[in-house]
Amino acid sequence: MIRLLALDLDGTVLDSHGQIPNANRTAIARAIDAGVEVAIATGRRYEFARSIFESLPAPLTLILSNGAIVKSHEGQTLMRRLLPRAAAHAVLTGAPEHRASAALIFDRPREGQVVFESIDWNDRRHRRFYEANRPFVTEHSPLEDALTEDPVQVMFTGGCAPMRRLFDGLREAASPEAGYSVALTEYEQRDFSLVDVLQAGCSKGTALSAWAQHQGLSASEVMAIGDNLNDLEMLEYAGTPVVMRNAVDALKERGWAATASNDEAGVARAIETFVFAGASYSK
Repeated sequence: MIRLLALDLDGTVLDSHGQIPNANRTAIARAIDAGVEVAIATGRRYEFARSIFESLPAPLTLILSNGAIVKSHEGQTLMRRLLPRAAAHAVLTGAPEHRASAALIFDRPREGQVVFESIDWNDRRHRRFYEANRPFVTEHSPLEDALTEDPVQVMFTGGCAPMRRLFDGLREAASPEAGYSVALTEYEQRDFSLVDVLQAGCSKGTALSAWAQHQGLSASEVMAIGDNLNDLEMLEYAGTPVVMRNAVDALKERGWAATASNDEAGVARAIETFVFAGASYSK
């Protein structure tokens, strides 16, 4: 029996236009009404995801920043794994060629949540993000001097090829001693990727596992739905992993159960199939 449902946002709950299909909203509400806890598991920060989860049925548990933060629907921090300042400093100084896109993310109430060294408000690739986060974004030069407290993460953004090279280099250097792990999210059709540097061992999967244990649940009672590389550990943990039809090949190749695409309300179909129709999936 599924008692905890973890849903990625972008490419999963949201369609390709960034909207929530009505069928998804209805199916999520039905699951909550049936006593299933629904967790939104996203790479976004609380404020950047807020307009989305506030338009979804409540209550929701929020697994944010690729697993670094777990909050209640109202914004109360329930779990937190911060990146040590020393590790963040080493990552920044070790990737000077990516300095223009580097940002420090902090778990703060409002101002200074996202810190860049400098902001080009007319930058084509990042303008939408800057505008959507204007109340929370600030500048500090040099960026390392903004490390007055442990951040949630270091974030890099850019084209898929340079971000893949950065990810591979950081992953090769990552270790428990280095104090960090790294997550990659790719949108090949937009030639846009995000590289998130988090506390060592931190991922959507470890956060989902910790939260399930906190709730007294086993992996067999957990279902997860995702579409991108940063969903991998979450899907590996869940007893019922489901991938979207629009998922990256690296997920579809795992042989997990598949649902319709995000433009076909695949989340709703998966909920109907695995939560209410009594279907089961064994890894």
